[in-house]
Amino acid sequence: MCLASLWLAVACGRRQSPIPALEREFVYTTLAFSPVAATASGLHKYQGQDLDRQLDDMSPQSVERQRRFYEDFRKRLAGVSPDALSTEDRADYEILRNQTALGLLEFERIQSYLHNPTSYVELVGNAIFNPWVLEYAPLPQRVGSIIARLQVIPLFLDQARNNLVSSPGIWTQVAQQENAGNIELIDKDIRGKVPAELRGAYDQAATGALKALNAFQDYLRTSLAARDSWDWRLGAELYAQKFQAVLAIRDRPADLLAKAELEIPQVRSRMLELALPLHRQFFAAHKEHSELAGDERLNRIVSEALERISGRHSTRESYVADARQDLEEARRFIAERHLLTLPSRANLQVIETPEFMRGVYAVGGFAPAPPLEPKLGAFYWITPIPADWPPARVESKLREYNFYKLKLLTIHEAMPGHYVQFEYANDVEPEPRRLLRSLYGNGPYIEGWGQYAEQLLLDAGFLDHSPELQLTFLKEKLRVLANAVMDIRLQAQGMTDQEALDLMQKQTFQESEEATAKLQRAKLTSAQLPTYFAGWNAWLEVRERVKQAQGSAFQLAAFNDGALREGAVSLASLEGLLTGGAPGGTRSK
Repeated sequence: MCLASLWLAVACGRRQSPIPALEREFVYTTLAFSPVAATASGLHKYQGQDLDRQLDDMSPQSVERQRRFYEDFRKRLAGVSPDALSTEDRADYEILRNQTALGLLEFERIQSYLHNPTSYVELVGNAIFNPWVLEYAPLPQRVGSIIARLQVIPLFLDQARNNLVSSPGIWTQVAQQENAGNIELIDKDIRGKVPAELRGAYDQAATGALKALNAFQDYLRTSLAARDSWDWRLGAELYAQKFQAVLAIRDRPADLLAKAELEIPQVRSRMLELALPLHRQFFAAHKEHSELAGDERLNRIVSEALERISGRHSTRESYVADARQDLEEARRFIAERHLLTLPSRANLQVIETPEFMRGVYAVGGFAPAPPLEPKLGAFYWITPIPADWPPARVESKLREYNFYKLKLLTIHEAMPGHYVQFEYANDVEPEPRRLLRSLYGNGPYIEGWGQYAEQLLLDAGFLDHSPELQLTFLKEKLRVLANAVMDIRLQAQGMTDQEALDLMQKQTFQESEEATAKLQRAKLTSAQLPTYFAGWNAWLEVRERVKQAQGSAFQLAAFNDGALREGAVSLASLEGLLTGGAPGGTRSK
């Protein structure tokens, strides 16, 4: 019988895979580089270091050390033959290869640490917020960690000032908004709830941190704002490289762009078919606008139907509470229809989006439970409507996220979208594989599942096949297509702001508030917005191939459960894992 030692394994005719050791080294080394990310992942101590009491080191020496790690890791991966690996290890190898390429691209070419102040501001916010909301230890211990981190904020912000050479105006502007949220978090949200025995230490640490944060705010407003020559656009070459590392699909940006632009008129035509009966019901006197023709008629009929539908919406005060009700409605429907096996942990909370994250998450988002401590809280974020917004802006937001759209958002982010997805991922074994697929998982798998989850419920008859919901869903599909078009054209082809706004408002029926927020998001991120379109189509294609392979034995719930159990591998790898064969190419329709 073969024993476990390496030399005996070789003697017995088996070769030990290098992937488990490589992925363990990768995930724990990169988490050690970022103590803030380590806390969020449930890694609190590593190699004798108390990570919860530290901030990331962004000194030039540390940045160079991280770059060298990725450079060395790429060389070591080059010595591995993917064809000699098992299907599971090959899926992990692909993630390691893409994440290493992405790390090197960041440190050698993109260099956000020299130009993006929001990365520093959001890191400070997460450093304080996560120990506060994640109950991994008694409150006094977690507050002690917060105090330790407050004490090193001045040094961290000195590193930020020393690193930042220039910044696009939009990045500096958003950094100021999010930094104000950090100040509010430290000075008000947490201060009043600190245990009595720690208030003195907290106040002392907070005084120094707040002084540094306010000084950084002045620096952003004056010094950095005057150095706005850096372009937020990646350009065609860098964008293509990042696109491939993030999406891990066969399509190049130009291929995906062509497919998205081809599908936009097709979806618009389907919207007209669905809108006509509603339009007759809502606006009989308009006589289907027979005086118009072509796109002008289509736009008028669909817009008027959507306008009537969007009038049913929450109030500013009920917005978050309504999302909680939508969550429970979706949960009941999934259980009744047996669409998949729901997670056993009851750890999901609906909370307001932290202020320091609202630059990117203008509507909402999801923060999973730590993969090393999955019993802790998972958070469905809903971004509240600010009290100082004028009525017209409030109405625009509520009409976009109306009765039907808020349900789709909740399905996507929480039930059975990202919450269910990450709950499954947090059960992946062994531990290094779980960390790799949770922390560095494939974007199209993650966002594609969110879109697939929405379609899953609608296909099963959610809201009794409501035509209003169906039309709202097609509007969302247009938005997914516009996301891909806009990201590729803005980042790589010089699309103007007005062209992007026209695409969103005139071709895909988005409200002005949504379009403005999405344009800002496209300038803050890159190669993320196309993951929805690429992933949605790939999920449907993988399901169809598995269905063909299994024939009459195919069961939808079993497919969903099995696909989720793998964690966020590439969709090409997922097909091979589910069928037991070599992975096929992921192709977007």
